[in-house]
Amino acid sequence: VEILLNYIKKAYDGKSKVLDFHHPHQLLEGLEGFSLELHDQPEPLEQILVDCRDTLKYGVKTGHPRYFNQLSSGLDIVGLAGEWLSATANTNMFTYEIAPVFVVMEEILLKKMHEMVGWGEMEADGIFSPGGTISNLYSVLVARYKRFPEIKTKGMAALPHIALFVSEHSHYSVKKAAAVLGIGTDNVIAVKCDERGKMIPSDLEAKILKVKRQGHIPLYVSATAGTTVYGAFDPLDNIADICEKYGLWMHVDVMLFRTIFGLSPRANSVTWNPHKLMGVPLQCSAFLVCEKGLLQACNQMCAGYLFQPDKQYDTTYDTGDKTIQCGRHVDVFKLWLMWKAKGTRGFEILINKSLELAEYLYKKLNSRENFELVFDAEPELTNVCFWYIPPNLRRIPNGPEREKLLHQVAPKIKARMIEEGMTMVSYQPHGDKVNFFRMVFSNPATRKSDVDFLLEEIERLGKDL
Repeated sequence: VEILLNYIKKAYDGKSKVLDFHHPHQLLEGLEGFSLELHDQPEPLEQILVDCRDTLKYGVKTGHPRYFNQLSSGLDIVGLAGEWLSATANTNMFTYEIAPVFVVMEEILLKKMHEMVGWGEMEADGIFSPGGTISNLYSVLVARYKRFPEIKTKGMAALPHIALFVSEHSHYSVKKAAAVLGIGTDNVIAVKCDERGKMIPSDLEAKILKVKRQGHIPLYVSATAGTTVYGAFDPLDNIADICEKYGLWMHVDVMLFRTIFGLSPRANSVTWNPHKLMGVPLQCSAFLVCEKGLLQACNQMCAGYLFQPDKQYDTTYDTGDKTIQCGRHVDVFKLWLMWKAKGTRGFEILINKSLELAEYLYKKLNSRENFELVFDAEPELTNVCFWYIPPNLRRIPNGPEREKLLHQVAPKIKARMIEEGMTMVSYQPHGDKVNFFRMVFSNPATRKSDVDFLLEEIERLGKDL
C-alpha cells in the first residue's frame, strides 16, 4: 500500500517524469536488480517489494498531468478505490448467486444510461464488456441476429451476402468485428467524410443503393459521436433517416457522455466507454441495446452448471448468458462508486474542464507561427490536431518535398520526447495528411501551464529539424 500511495503522489507531481524509457531488450536483460525472469524457487519478500516498486518505476505514469498520449488518462482516486474493492471481492459477474450486489448495480447503471440515451420509456437492455472493441462487436453480433436469427445455429453459410457501413474516420473495431464474426473486412464499406471528419449522409445512401444493386444486403451502419482522431460528430439524425428508410440497424459509438443527452432514441444500439472522458479506471465499457431480450436470445447457451432455471431467486438476474464470455470481471463497481461520489454534475464539471483545455490549446496554436492546425475549426470534443513546423521547414514552399520532410518531424520529436520523459503526446498520419500531433484531453489533473509546457517542449525538441 505504501508503494502504491507513493507512486500516486509522484504521478500527480508535475515536476516528476512521465516515464523512464528503456528499450524492450533492456527490460528483457534486466535493470539494476529488476529481472522479469521466473524461477522454480520463491524469492524473498524484500525482492518481491523491490519488483513491485520497479514495475511502477519503469512503466508510464498515465495519471501524470503532462501525459497526453491516449484518451484514457488520469487517475481517479475514487475509481481506484473501487478497483481495489472489486479485486478484493474477486467474484464473477455471471450469476446473481455469487455477485448479487454487483449484478444489481449493473442493472441500475444500465437503466441510468438508457435514460440518458433517450430510451427511458423503453424496455432496453445492455451489458458491461471488456472494452469498446467488444462493445462494438456486440452491436454487429446483435444486429445480424435480429435480421437473421438462423445465424446462431446454421452459421454464415445460411446467410446472404451482407454489408456493414462505417465512416472513413470510424474506429477500426468494426472491421475487426467483421473479421471475427466471419463477415469479412471487404464487406465493411467506408463512407466518405467531410473536411471536419463527419460522415456524409448522401454518400452513405449512395453506397447503400450500390450494395443493393449488387444483390447484397445492407445490414448495419456505425455512426460516431466523437471520432478517435478528429473528435467529430456524425450527423446522427440524417443517418437515422437513411437507416429507417432502408431498414438498417443504426449503432452509435459514443466517446463523450455529455453528448448522449439528446443523442436521439432512434439508435438501435450504443457503445459508451466510461473509461474515456468520464475518467473511470480501465477498463469500463457498456453496450446498450434498445430491445430487451435480444442479447439473451443471441448469446444464450443455457449451461446447466451455471444457469439452473429452478433456483430460489429471480433467475433473470443471472445475466451471464447474455454475454459471449463466461467469466466476466466486475467493471461496474468503480463506475457506480464514482457516480455516487461525484453525481452526474461532477462528471459534467470534469468533462467541461477538458473541453475548455482543448479550446485553450486551439487558441494558443492559432497565435504561434511555428504551429499549424490540421483543420481550422474550433474543437467539438477534446481532440486538437496540429503540426509543428520547424524554422528550416518554413522556408520551403508547399509541395511534395515539404510534405515528405514534415512527415518526419513528429516521429523525431516524439522519439526525443520519450527519451527525456517529461511529457508524452501521440502522433499519426490520417488519410492524405502527413504525420501530425493528436492532442486529447481527459486528465482532470492537467492545467493550462501543462499545455504551455508541451508546446514549449515540442519547440525545444524540434527547432533544429
